[in-house]
Amino acid sequence: MAYEVVRHHLPLFDEEGRAAATDDEAGRDRHYLPDFPEEDPYAAGHRTCAGCGPAIQYRWVLKAAGEDSVLAGPTGCMYVANSTYLCTPYTVPWAHTPIASGGSFTSGMAAGYEAMIRKGRHPGPYPNIIVMAGDGSAADIGLGPMSGALYRNHDALFVCYDNECYANTGIQTSPTTPYAGMTTFTPFGKAIPEGKKLPPKNLAKMMAEGHPHCYVATTTVGYPVDLMNKTRKGLNQVGAAFLHCYTPCQKGWVYQTSMTVELGRRVVEAGLFPVWEYDPETREYRYFHPPVQRPVTDYLAMQGRFGHLLPEHIAALQRGANQNWRDIGMDVPANLREGEEPEHHKRLAEETYSMPLNRGVGA
Repeated sequence: MAYEVVRHHLPLFDEEGRAAATDDEAGRDRHYLPDFPEEDPYAAGHRTCAGCGPAIQYRWVLKAAGEDSVLAGPTGCMYVANSTYLCTPYTVPWAHTPIASGGSFTSGMAAGYEAMIRKGRHPGPYPNIIVMAGDGSAADIGLGPMSGALYRNHDALFVCYDNECYANTGIQTSPTTPYAGMTTFTPFGKAIPEGKKLPPKNLAKMMAEGHPHCYVATTTVGYPVDLMNKTRKGLNQVGAAFLHCYTPCQKGWVYQTSMTVELGRRVVEAGLFPVWEYDPETREYRYFHPPVQRPVTDYLAMQGRFGHLLPEHIAALQRGANQNWRDIGMDVPANLREGEEPEHHKRLAEETYSMPLNRGVGA
């Protein structure tokens, strides 16, 4: 006798007035959003760095998923920082996997739970199965198994928390490190003044175009409601889903620890990390159009890893951002088009940069 596999359906949160850059008439400009779940499967007391973006992402994802969840974590920052001395901050089952095995391990876990429920060996319902892998795992060493799991359509949510470097092992470059981003493997000097010469890998678009039957989305820790809703959409999808989340790394990027959430908004407002979701039913992309379009310097100047840039490097980044604006269907303002010329940025050497207002989680 085969038993039915019953799955959770998680309701979405109200996003009205939470665009992070607009006034909110609904009165939601607060750090605590009271309609969020009270449960915290990612508890306090972990050992991540101050201002850790992946830790913020872990908390929001697990708060959205709830207590009936099972996690896998390939080797990376969030494995090392969260499982020291046989102690973890999770209140739900969690398993460590080798850095290359996040996709394959989660495939077996998803297939195993479904088989046990059908055979009556597990009472159900089918748990929310999630793997959260860093960019080194999801975009590099473990890309093959991750792609295979999506292709086979295992019912799980595959998350890449992207801090744009191999942060756990000493801030080495990864495929998602941006152009001109300084790492220990891409130092700047006379031969290569920009540091990293290559653009970042467009991981989420690879996953969407290569696995058109899967739900795929991008988000950042700057937009917590968007992050939590896309988590729930991915979990509600019967089959595989992939979520690419931008998660700043204070240690590797060199910025003030209180600015993690602000960076998660500025990267979108600067056009360097488009936020979108792909609907497998219609095979269409839905792009978020931020209400503010900033020059890339508003984002770069907050981080020490870009402190070596010359005018031509900033101009190259602005050209890439402007192309992103066009790709998501937005006009490029005149001041951003002017930023495509190196001459426009020579004045920066004489200017003093002031840290911007931190808008907080609930803004």
